[in-house]
Amino acid sequence: MTAPGRFITLEGGEGAGKSTQARLLAEALRDAGHSVTETREPGGAPGAEALRTLLLHGPTTFTPEAETLLHVAARAEHLARTIRPALAGGQWVVCDRFADSTMAYQGYGLGVDRTMIATLAALLEPKPDLTLMLDVSAATAAARLASRGRAADRYETLDPTFHERVRRGFRTIAATAPERCITIDGNNPPAAVHTAILAAVQARFGGAAK
Repeated sequence: MTAPGRFITLEGGEGAGKSTQARLLAEALRDAGHSVTETREPGGAPGAEALRTLLLHGPTTFTPEAETLLHVAARAEHLARTIRPALAGGQWVVCDRFADSTMAYQGYGLGVDRTMIATLAALLEPKPDLTLMLDVSAATAAARLASRGRAADRYETLDPTFHERVRRGFRTIAATAPERCITIDGNNPPAAVHTAILAAVQARFGGAAK
């Protein structure tokens, strides 16, 4: 019987460096001999990617509650099509965003009832084995977003007060789930952040990466 894999998520606001660090972590885990699925939210499966396009770049805006349900629908598809099969096959899953982003963005950022979001999150399994919260200052985030050289998505264009609420939301989530979440200072250069992430993964799972 194949041993189940591990499920690691990276969370944080815009410009936190999640995508870069997810890629670097996946490479390190592969170098250590693990089979790795690198994925993202919203997205990670064909149906979920269609919802991602609608949410981030679509011509229609939704009420915060409807937006929340679309993110949860995308997650259900992602779990069924990608994450659960990978874990059952013994792969490690490294995911750029997961349920904490819905709580931070829609709950803390847009004011959707957080009890409702938590209830919906509890319906979907599995939960991450480890969540790495990348925390960056508003100045760092703004500088990184300005240097991306691509059109901003809908969330990136929201006002600074929204992003500050999101940052506080992630901090609150990390503080209330210390058994799962480790906060990483994302203001440092990518190599230093990667080193800190590897140390956190090794501390949680032993010699999982190098």
